[in-house]
Amino acid sequence: MSPTHSSKKLGGLVLGAIGVVFGDIGTSPLYALKETFAGHHPIPVTEATVLGVLSLVFWTMMILVSLKYVAIIMRADNRGEGGSLSLLALVTGITRESGVSYYIALLGIFAAALFFGDSMITPAISVLSAVEGLEVVTPQFKTFVLPITILVLTALFVIQKRGTGVVGMLFGPVMCTWFAVLAILGILAIAQRPEVIVALNPVYALHFIAAYPWMSFLALGTVVLAVTGGEALYTDMGHFGRFPIRLAWFGLILPALVINYFGQGALLLADPTLVRNPFYLLAPDWALIPLVILATLATVIASQAVISGAFSVARQAVQLGYLPRMAIVHTSGSEQGQIYVPFTNWTLYLAVMALVVGFQSSSSLAAAYGIAVTGTMMIDTILVAFVMLLLWRWHWLAVAVVAGVFLIVDLAFFSANAVKILQGGWVPLAIGAVSFTLLTTWKRGRQLLMRKMSELGVPLRDFLASLGDDIHRAQGTAIFMTGNRDGVPAALLHNLAHNQVLHARILLVTVITEEQPMVAVADRLELSELGKGFYRLIVKYGFMEQPDIPLALKQCAPLGLEIDPLHTSYFLSREIIVPSLQPGMALWREHLFKQMSRNANSATEFFRIPTDRVVELGTQVEI
Repeated sequence: MSPTHSSKKLGGLVLGAIGVVFGDIGTSPLYALKETFAGHHPIPVTEATVLGVLSLVFWTMMILVSLKYVAIIMRADNRGEGGSLSLLALVTGITRESGVSYYIALLGIFAAALFFGDSMITPAISVLSAVEGLEVVTPQFKTFVLPITILVLTALFVIQKRGTGVVGMLFGPVMCTWFAVLAILGILAIAQRPEVIVALNPVYALHFIAAYPWMSFLALGTVVLAVTGGEALYTDMGHFGRFPIRLAWFGLILPALVINYFGQGALLLADPTLVRNPFYLLAPDWALIPLVILATLATVIASQAVISGAFSVARQAVQLGYLPRMAIVHTSGSEQGQIYVPFTNWTLYLAVMALVVGFQSSSSLAAAYGIAVTGTMMIDTILVAFVMLLLWRWHWLAVAVVAGVFLIVDLAFFSANAVKILQGGWVPLAIGAVSFTLLTTWKRGRQLLMRKMSELGVPLRDFLASLGDDIHRAQGTAIFMTGNRDGVPAALLHNLAHNQVLHARILLVTVITEEQPMVAVADRLELSELGKGFYRLIVKYGFMEQPDIPLALKQCAPLGLEIDPLHTSYFLSREIIVPSLQPGMALWREHLFKQMSRNANSATEFFRIPTDRVVELGTQVEI
């Protein structure tokens, strides 16, 4: 590749990263400082407090985003992919032989559960805070804020099914414009009070903490709003790559954010009465309406990125066995990452609408916002500590120092947000608890089900040994989908018992999801001949891939097994769950698992099997 083409490709990746990755953290100036000085725990506007808070904001971004995520955690990629579940899969692989793997898995699952809570709050608070700029234009517009917010968010969720490919092309330029405007507004204000720049010195943050310990502790609960979305740098790493994200962060995003925050601080130093909305009041009157429109576009883009992230996490959870099969629609023929998950989309929409109508304003929602983010950041620190120690082979003392510093910072922010639990912080915790219960119930239920099926099953070796020549063999190929690599599928036993027939060629297919994002085509299939017309096929997929069994069968030809799709039948077993008092799970969780299983998408649709070639047989299983 020529240098010109290489630079063009890099430029495209950087532009795409600016449009997708930084939407959440990039719209934080709309509300972060406003909530610090005029939120639920208002801080008096004085020179010491303004400089102290600005210093806290700057060094929070440097420590939690620049150092923790950009410099360190982004190195912990799982075959190029990032995010809580990718990190969980990576850490699970390196701790499998230790006694901590179970607890590691619980931490990773809870991080994913908190992400779902965060993905519900982000669209609500972002779009609300942008549209609230209308109140700055004139108080008479206040009655229109809620209806406009609901209309914008409804339109956003409705268009999800059409995919984001075309709209995504506009994300980069719009967000570049947004960050340029942030910087310009900040520079104009700093020019009036240039002494605000001294807050870059961490001494001002330390002095603020020492002089006002309780006030500074409460301030941490809103200062963290400046870094919400920082974890997206790691989550979206697989789409754009480590270097383009780092280049965008240090080259544009970080400078623009710092300049804007310091500009808001300069504005407050000049006129403390402007604390009601220091972001919008940076702009001259003539620019307010265009700024509201631009801010709304930016928050829609930020919300879009979070929704797409929720789709991705939902797919990973399905593939890793933490959620039942659900409909996953690929909205692009060329971009694998562009998917639409209807159930996740409409669940998010209902939750976002409930939050907007229930909380009414961005200030009310701010109390609910920080705890999910800080909880996720804290779990990421713990998980990456295992990567440092076991994968990167850092000295244990270096791990203790680095991870310990991050953990202390994370705990400080989490504790400050815990103060706001009764004021709304319970919302993401409740969403996280429900999500955690669903994820762990499905995982445990599937383990119990597979164990029970294995106990009830017949060993394949014994079954093959018992087959005589008197069994009638029908022409064609029968495909039996089974999760058990050793036993005889229940559907095969039922078919033989009821129809007294076996096909001439029988293929036992097991799909395995590896703890990596993608599996190379050369490593996807393992085919073995078992004798008497039986074959075992293992099909491997990564947790970012969508299974396609007919395509996998076509790929068997080079392995010596030609399969004619017109003479092939698929036999599937649908387990009917019967809750019982047997040891395993609490009875209420067994009933929940039964309900989730009943609502799961059919294996036919999930594995892309032709519906006109499927025979489904029910099996009642007591767990």
